[in-house]
Amino acid sequence: MYYVDMPSAAEIGDLNLARSDASVSIYLPTTPLSREVEKSRINLGNLVKKAVSQLEATGFDKRRILSLQEQFDDLLADDEFWSHQANSLAILATPESLRTYRMANKLSDIVEVSDRFHLKPLLRAITFPHAAHILALSENAVRLIEVSSDLPAREIKVPDMPEDLTAVVGKTTNKDYTGTGHRPGAQGHSSYLTRYVRKINSVMRPVLMRSDRPLILAMTKPLEALFRSMSAVPALPGIIAGNPEHLSEAELASAARPVLDAHYSDQIKDFHRLFEERTGQNRTTTDISDAARLATFGAIDRLLIDIDSVVDGFIDDDTGEVTFGAQGDAINYGVVDEIAGRALRTGAKVMAVRKSDIPGAHDLAVISRYPI
Repeated sequence: MYYVDMPSAAEIGDLNLARSDASVSIYLPTTPLSREVEKSRINLGNLVKKAVSQLEATGFDKRRILSLQEQFDDLLADDEFWSHQANSLAILATPESLRTYRMANKLSDIVEVSDRFHLKPLLRAITFPHAAHILALSENAVRLIEVSSDLPAREIKVPDMPEDLTAVVGKTTNKDYTGTGHRPGAQGHSSYLTRYVRKINSVMRPVLMRSDRPLILAMTKPLEALFRSMSAVPALPGIIAGNPEHLSEAELASAARPVLDAHYSDQIKDFHRLFEERTGQNRTTTDISDAARLATFGAIDRLLIDIDSVVDGFIDDDTGEVTFGAQGDAINYGVVDEIAGRALRTGAKVMAVRKSDIPGAHDLAVISRYPI
């Protein structure tokens, strides 16, 4: 079983503000299989040695290094913690604190030491979380399913959710309330379905409006058209077609994955379309120095960043001017990571993607709020 605990985008923006004379960011692959987790513990010990070596190379206070090392030693010795893992582990540590985040996506080893945390891998984990709600609807049953990348799919019990069509309309009759007699059966049935969907929409809305997970519909085409015409909660264009009555929660979750993949692909395509449009308005850039200034003054609307590359250097807190570093050390930090943090705190939509998904295959791409 996976055990995942991830910060939100807003929390990642706040983490970007944290400062220390030694901020150590370590990412490593792990496994949910307890019998195989010992390799991860050994790997972490080696990564900690790399971080300590970087600090020692700068002449960092030995007592502070000892405080940092003691926190990692405690973590390495915690059998309970290591028996509950996912596919990757993020550790953000200073001599005074240590935070861990277990992630469903698979990462390679990363060690970064600076005065601030390296957060791009966390941002990648929340960019495409593969989480959703599925409304599995037929005349004979209705279920709201919660899908996560880390836990088995489960049905959510929604207060006052009807069990089926009959629970809303009773035994169907064709009585015509206009006073003109009895309506034809097909018309009457359509009216009953409308009442049924209206009831489902009203009881689901409070639940879904509090969630940032997209909604996926699992139903026949006629019910899909009816639901989309009435629902105040938007659903993804993709659908799990057909009658879902006999599909288990796990089967529905599997069917949802290609719908979510298409949704994420559409998000990147939408960025590219808008990027091309805004380029003609002088509102785009792929230059890191320009992006740093825009992020510092809250001018970024949307931002794509490469999850893999690290560009070392510094960004001035007041002017946004970039000083690039020749190589990584315990002093400088990843400037693209810092740009992403500043953009998040000013309300920008930030997505961590592969370089091939970025216009021109650059380290980043920016759509600004006004002409540059």
